[in-house]
Amino acid sequence: MDTSDLQRFRGLLQARRDTLLSVSANAEESAEPVELDQSRVGRLSRMDAMQLQAMSLENRRRRELELQRIAAALKRIENQEYGYCPHCGEMIAANRLQADPAASLCIDCASRLELETGC
Repeated sequence: MDTSDLQRFRGLLQARRDTLLSVSANAEESAEPVELDQSRVGRLSRMDAMQLQAMSLENRRRRELELQRIAAALKRIENQEYGYCPHCGEMIAANRLQADPAASLCIDCASRLELETGC
């Protein structure tokens, strides 16, 4: 992988990180605790609010996980390890990195790991 490829992937990762951070800043309001005062909010409205809160918390968890993956990928770029699978040492396919620049495993190792863990 040449320098221009690394710069392109770094740019993709940084853009994705910036987007996630922006979404996180705007989404904090939805994760606030739900008002449980029945005189102010009806039962169904409270249930809807609780469901929205749960979805917001799950979205936050996923954003944080993705930000961790991006940070790890940027570190691999800095350490000149980006694009190589740590399990088998083979290069990760360019199409896989294009689809997911934060991918850390080649498709074979990722598939093997998925079968082993059942996820």
